[in-house]
Amino acid sequence: MATETPDLTPFDTLTLADLRRRTSVKWRAYAPDVLPLFVAEMDVTLAPQVVDAVHRAMQDGDTGYDHGTGYAEALAGFAAPRWGWEIDVARTRTLADVMVGLTEVIGVLTGPGDAVVVNPPVYPPFYSFPGNAGRRIVEAPLADGRIDLDALEAAFADATGVAAHGDGPGSGRRAVYLLCNPHNPTGTAHTRAELEAALALAARYGVRVVADEIHAPLAGHLATDGPRFTPLLSVDGSDDAITVLSASKAWNLAGLKTAVAVAGPGAAHDLRRIPEIANHGVSHLAAVAHAAALRDAVPWLDAVLRGIDRNKELFADLVEIHLPGAVHRPAEATYFGWVDCRGLDLGAAGGRTPSRYFLDEARVAVNEGATFGEAGRGHVRVNLATSPAILTEAVERMGAALAR
Repeated sequence: MATETPDLTPFDTLTLADLRRRTSVKWRAYAPDVLPLFVAEMDVTLAPQVVDAVHRAMQDGDTGYDHGTGYAEALAGFAAPRWGWEIDVARTRTLADVMVGLTEVIGVLTGPGDAVVVNPPVYPPFYSFPGNAGRRIVEAPLADGRIDLDALEAAFADATGVAAHGDGPGSGRRAVYLLCNPHNPTGTAHTRAELEAALALAARYGVRVVADEIHAPLAGHLATDGPRFTPLLSVDGSDDAITVLSASKAWNLAGLKTAVAVAGPGAAHDLRRIPEIANHGVSHLAAVAHAAALRDAVPWLDAVLRGIDRNKELFADLVEIHLPGAVHRPAEATYFGWVDCRGLDLGAAGGRTPSRYFLDEARVAVNEGATFGEAGRGHVRVNLATSPAILTEAVERMGAALAR
């Protein structure tokens, strides 16, 4: 097994032919000659502990409606040693998935026409989900990949109708700051100091902070050096904040949808205000799988993280060799590469975006940066959670297209 051999990771056991037998969007959205490095699915063999838990549930016919706090308890058991964060299970709620959960939370904290502040470039559903629910999106762009407090204050002033540098809320307009922690697509791991400053600013303007922490297990932790994941609710000033987490990204369980919302002490009543119907979307089988991942498959995750770190180094080298002129800084968290392509010679692009150019000319599918907001224009997001062989071939194809 991948967890038994230090040099072997779950990315090293599947061939391209194996992967093409999959029927999920990553392997069916494009023609068979395209190498897909776009959507957030990993090219891994699943953790055997998760497979066993799902198999056992199926054998037992345990496929009814979800009940209880088993998922939240498993998350709490993972978070304490991993991040030093003690989760009070009484202040949790199991919901259908992260974005649906965030939308439910935003729905009880704001009303139609109220504002949601985001940090572009940011995960595209941060625009579409609140927007479709009638919320107004206000942008506070990152500065060199990090939270820009000046931009954030201007956005809070816009969102609430309170004059910038004012003394607090007064307009009656509610607002939410939808934080991506760690940040997708840049891979920034927000520091404790950055989060404290953002929370303090939000408190001044009466803005509630809600965080998507789905990529948290893919960031550094207490046992590692370098950038680490800092849970929002472990930071001073987070009493009325809410965060939503899931095992789906780190254990490659996106097709088994569920998530856990965790409230600070001052926000527990807000979780209770979410309509009971929101629980109807929770998959009990998904909750079983996610709990098994958090409880029993941590060594598998550590092997995945070794593979991601290796691929980040490989990708940096490949970009330097094959994409001269591109700007790329290895991510602190997540398994994405965020590449600024504005310095590349795309003279043959004929008005095409970088992602379209690489799809047409190199037969490599990556995410278009402009979908992450105007701040992402000219960039692409590359999913590095694949085998070194596939990653190498993809970047070589991209470089060859540019050289033609």
